[in-house]
Amino acid sequence: MENKEIAKILEELALLLEIKGENVFKVRAYQNAARTLYSLTEPVRKIIEEGKLESIKGIGKSLASQIKEMVETGDLKFYRELKQSVPEGLFEMLKIPGLGPKKAKVLYEKLGISSIGELEY
Repeated sequence: MENKEIAKILEELALLLEIKGENVFKVRAYQNAARTLYSLTEPVRKIIEEGKLESIKGIGKSLASQIKEMVETGDLKFYRELKQSVPEGLFEMLKIPGLGPKKAKVLYEKLGISSIGELEY
C-alpha cells in the first residue's frame, strides 16, 4: 500500500471512531497520522524498512503496528471490523455539507436513519 492509500484508511478510521463515540484524543491521533502520511515525501514502506516509523511525530506504537500491517498485508483487520459495525450509508451521509460524524450518529441512534435515502426533504 502507498502512503495516500494508508492515509485515506486512517482518515476513515477517525470518522468511524468518532461515529462510535470514541475518545476525542484517539480520533485526533488517527487524523494527525493521516495528515503526516499525506505529507511524507518518502514511501512509508522504506521508512518501515529503516526502522524509523515510530520516530515520526504522532506515530506511536499502536499506529505504527497498524500501518505496518497495511503495508505488509494490504489490509487492516481493525478497519474491516470497525467498518462492518457501522451502516454503510452513514459514510454517504457524511458527504452532506454540515453533517458530521456526531450528527450522523444521532440520526442513526435516535431516528434509525442510516442512509441518505432515508432522510426526508
